[in-house]
Amino acid sequence: MPASLSKSYDLAIVGAGIFGLSIAYRAIKTGLSVIVLEKDRVGAGASGGLLGALMPHMPIRWNPKKEFQFQALSQLDAFIRELEHETGMKTGYRRCGRVLPLTSADKLSHHLERTEGAREHWHPKSTDFTYEVETQGSRSDWLSPQAAPFGLVFETLAARISPRHYLAALAGFVRQSGDLAEKTAFRSYDDETGALSAESLGTVNARNLIFASGYQSFGQISALTGQTIGRGEKGQALLLEGEGLETKPAIYCDGLYVVPHDNGTVAVGSTSDRHFDTADADPARSQELMRRAAAFCPLLDGRKVLDEWAGIRPRCNKRDALAGLLPGKKRTYAATGGFKISYGIAH
Repeated sequence: MPASLSKSYDLAIVGAGIFGLSIAYRAIKTGLSVIVLEKDRVGAGASGGLLGALMPHMPIRWNPKKEFQFQALSQLDAFIRELEHETGMKTGYRRCGRVLPLTSADKLSHHLERTEGAREHWHPKSTDFTYEVETQGSRSDWLSPQAAPFGLVFETLAARISPRHYLAALAGFVRQSGDLAEKTAFRSYDDETGALSAESLGTVNARNLIFASGYQSFGQISALTGQTIGRGEKGQALLLEGEGLETKPAIYCDGLYVVPHDNGTVAVGSTSDRHFDTADADPARSQELMRRAAAFCPLLDGRKVLDEWAGIRPRCNKRDALAGLLPGKKRTYAATGGFKISYGIAH
């Protein structure tokens, strides 16, 4: 239990994942008193994964959602510098770029169209964010030429971050300037009075409450509103020994990402399973990930597996990030992750 525990807060947040901790960071910076409640530990849910891929939407059929994500990714550099300066902790962030193989003439045509979209929407003259088609055989020291018979795309907006180091930095800031209560399960909240009850905490007052507990937020929202607006979807990933790959770009191929990190590791993932019996890693799925990734990225073949991860990710029915006041409530909000894009937009 935090030594500085107060009996009254401006804001209580349920969940110490990327959304909960990012909101806590912003709230504390604006002068609010904040407590984060986490029933397990920081990053115990979907946020505590291995991949850390910060990838933009395709620059065609532009819409407000794509513009929002573009602005978020564009501003992340400055945000990370500020967080690392304030905490003295590294997040493993780098704008690494991304390679996308072209496997058919139709895909080549589509991506040539997307290069035009990037010139219009990514503002390369002022941002240096480019999206260009390269010829077959390009970057063959990293991506198998057989995986890209019609060439490839290389775009420079994509970035990567270490999920666990990023969470640790945010949590460090929250512990310094607010309260972070791990092993403290949420029990109830009175939207009229602000009375908050949590395990090992008793009852305190919180002027506002935010559910930011990933896919579990959907059940909490349903209990309060009668609406089921999302579900969980299982993902699985691997962390491999990656010495010598630190400066390579990310690859997206065959529905998988390969993401080198600056600590000499490389992450591979992730699967998407709508139906699952357990949140634990499936050894057969891990073997499948390794086989598929090595097929298009031969430098991964034979590398040692350092860690396996599986978790349940929040997937709103509309696949959008969800943030706002719950219907019929005065003080109770929800902020649950955007499917596959949470780390790029949470700040």
